Amino acid sequence: MNVWTKFATLGLALALSACVSSEPASRGVSDDALTLASRGTGSIPEGAGPRVLAPLYTVREVRVNVPRDLQVSEANSYYPMADIVWRGDPVGDRYAQITAIFETAAQRATASMQGPREAIVSIRLVRFHGVTERTRYTVGGNHNMVFDLTVLDAGTGAVIDGPRRIEADARAAGGQAAIQEELAGRTQKVVVTEKLVETLRRELSGTVTDPALVARAMQNPAQPVLVTR
Repeated sequence: MNVWTKFATLGLALALSACVSSEPASRGVSDDALTLASRGTGSIPEGAGPRVLAPLYTVREVRVNVPRDLQVSEANSYYPMADIVWRGDPVGDRYAQITAIFETAAQRATASMQGPREAIVSIRLVRFHGVTERTRYTVGGNHNMVFDLTVLDAGTGAVIDGPRRIEADARAAGGQAAIQEELAGRTQKVVVTEKLVETLRRELSGTVTDPALVARAMQNPAQPVLVTR
């Protein structure tokens, strides 16, 4: 990248950061922090069309809390009645395993964010319901993840946003498709982590409101754009 391209990219990033709604994308810049959210799931309404998003925060810390009073089930039925159902790791401490998944996803989601305000992100798990072996190798289903998201000022600890209840669903392949995914390295952990990364990026970003800047961000081939579905 030559010096003129660098200046052009920096200029676009600065312009976008000045024209971003202060509301999270579900309610309302570095080179790789822009996000083009297509028609998607989660809190962006179906049929809303493309949106250009830019980060609201520079995240200094992520705190993940998976309460030990959530009920875990290891039953191999089609749909165990429990708060936590997870088969993407060997049998073990499911609380610790899910904490690690959220920590990994949050680190990936926030690593490139260069927003105008330094923040701490707090995540409290409400539900993490994956699929059992019986479901995975027959009909498939959905990984349903629900958590409360709170954003705190990194300096004062004051609440900036939330707590807000966030729900993320990821399709869980079934039968032969599930086997093929596993052989290709697309494990259940990969699937749920990708979904959480996408969801956290969206929830910690704001919609760019200037039509000209939206057009530039979508049309500039030199500008990295992340697509979430």
